[in-house]
Amino acid sequence: MQRKKKVDYQALMSPFARIPGIKPAVARALLDLGMRTLADLNGRAPESLYSTLLSLPGYSEAGRDYLFAFRLAVYFAETQDPDPRLLQVWHWQD
Repeated sequence: MQRKKKVDYQALMSPFARIPGIKPAVARALLDLGMRTLADLNGRAPESLYSTLLSLPGYSEAGRDYLFAFRLAVYFAETQDPDPRLLQVWHWQD
């Protein structure tokens, strides 16, 4: 018998889910970091968010894709009219 995946409705309903390219796992990570609104991301350093995430239980081996997604999320939160070309996670890679 195949098990169904558990759906994280809180992450899917969060404001972070409306950021293009942000997966539910990243939205969950932002919630776990204490972020509740897009405004909470204003002025935040993505590298600092990523570093804090690595210290949380269950995230000690989180991949750098979280860092790239955090860069995108902060850009989206801080930019009034974001450039559509910059709304893809791959653009934020090192």
